[in-house]
Amino acid sequence: MQVQIITKIGRQKNNQERYNIYLNEQYAFAVDEGTLIKFGLQKGKVLEQMEIDEIQYEDEIAKAFNKALNFLSFQMRSEHEVKSKLLKAGHGEAVVQEAIHKLTGLGFLNDESYSKALLETRKRTTKKGPAAIRQDLMQKGIDKNLQQKVLATYDHEEQLKLAMELAEKAVRSNTNKTPTQVKQKIQDVLLRKGYSYEIVKEILEQITLDRDEDEWSELIEAQGDKIWRKYAAKLTGSDLRQKVKQALYQKGFPIEKINEYIEQKEQQQNE
Repeated sequence: MQVQIITKIGRQKNNQERYNIYLNEQYAFAVDEGTLIKFGLQKGKVLEQMEIDEIQYEDEIAKAFNKALNFLSFQMRSEHEVKSKLLKAGHGEAVVQEAIHKLTGLGFLNDESYSKALLETRKRTTKKGPAAIRQDLMQKGIDKNLQQKVLATYDHEEQLKLAMELAEKAVRSNTNKTPTQVKQKIQDVLLRKGYSYEIVKEILEQITLDRDEDEWSELIEAQGDKIWRKYAAKLTGSDLRQKVKQALYQKGFPIEKINEYIEQKEQQQNE
């Protein structure tokens, strides 16, 4: 086997931290500065094939490590995200594991810190409840025990506070709905945001939704007219009255208001 001697080392023009290694006057491979120093690569050094393979493996780890650092420079990531990114980039499983081991050892990757930061971000920006945040953590590949540990810090009082803020927003956005409809909207929002039925129940018990006489009249006229037109196209008489009454009752209108409305509509029809 021909002796492999480093005959030239040249810094790359496009990346000042990488060096081209020439063996026996022929370009052989490239390494970063850390690998160059670690293996003491210099002109005249004799390399065996096993050592060349080791150098190239080490350089592959360095490339994966640097790629991960760049990925992490934009925002915090979980180990799962970094691993997926490196595997997708074409790095082998062993190389990726070594790079991740190095990243965790240096403190660049820490799933517990990442999970705590994600929890705080989700609470602050979207007011999500525990169930929704658990889903986010699962998608990021966070271990189940760590999920439980981090979510245990999300106490009942804080959940109530954020859930109430969401409920109050729903109330402000649904002034054209009956109390029953608003409560249904609040329940839908809170469950979708990941809060438990227990939290939803507490919020609904604390929310007060009143409508005065004029508001009830406006509400039933706005919603009732749509319902009336829908059923009046195919029903008449008692059948029409029953369908309209049933629909309005399901929307939370008081029965006396429903009767008044239907009487008014029938009088208009007979005029």
